[in-house]
Amino acid sequence: MAKPLDLEEQEQLDEIKHFWKNYGNLITWALIVVFGAIAAWNGWQYWQRTQAAQASAMYDEVDRAATAGDMTRVERAFTDMKDKFGRTTYAHQAGLLAAKAFAEKGNVEAAKAALVWVADKSSDEGYQATARLRLAGILADSKAYDDALKQLSGDFPMEFEGLVADRRGDIYNLQGKKGEARTEYLKAWRSLDERAEYRRLVGVKLTAMGVDPTAAPVPPGAAAAPATATAASAGVKP
Repeated sequence: MAKPLDLEEQEQLDEIKHFWKNYGNLITWALIVVFGAIAAWNGWQYWQRTQAAQASAMYDEVDRAATAGDMTRVERAFTDMKDKFGRTTYAHQAGLLAAKAFAEKGNVEAAKAALVWVADKSSDEGYQATARLRLAGILADSKAYDDALKQLSGDFPMEFEGLVADRRGDIYNLQGKKGEARTEYLKAWRSLDERAEYRRLVGVKLTAMGVDPTAAPVPPGAAAAPATATAASAGVKP
């Protein structure tokens, strides 16, 4: 048979009842908020994983279409990616891939549009820089030299400085501005890692202009340590 609660136990029970009466609702709502936040976070993580998986599948579709040379499929798949997964890294990678495929097929306007989209929408500085470099190259090929140089103005990540200088040199060279071209090629040669194959190409350009890059004086304020960028890091063709 249960014994009656002694006085101390009764006081403890009364204190618990009093505490719960005063703070029970607050504790309940706090727990609801905490567990609701956990559920929301798990839901967000699941949504992110789902988005990434779907975006990855659509990127593969762009890749397959580009490999097959089916520009209709490339355009359709890339448009779907922009509409559904435009904020994902896969979409920005697909933009660069689609632009390359369009350019190889001679669809310059579609290539430019894809690169402009990546440069404007990507939050990754590397993708932005790569898109602007490629866009400058396409514009230069179209003899839109001023527009090409505009793409190379402004800030770039440090590892792209050599590539940007080289592209400027190409544009000045096409314009017949040999002095400006030599200056930019020298900047590129000094910025690129001495082990980079692309640096050797810049050296060939300088040699063709009668400049020995190893003997050229270093201008005041020039960077002492070369950056580690390579052509492959940006996917930029000479």
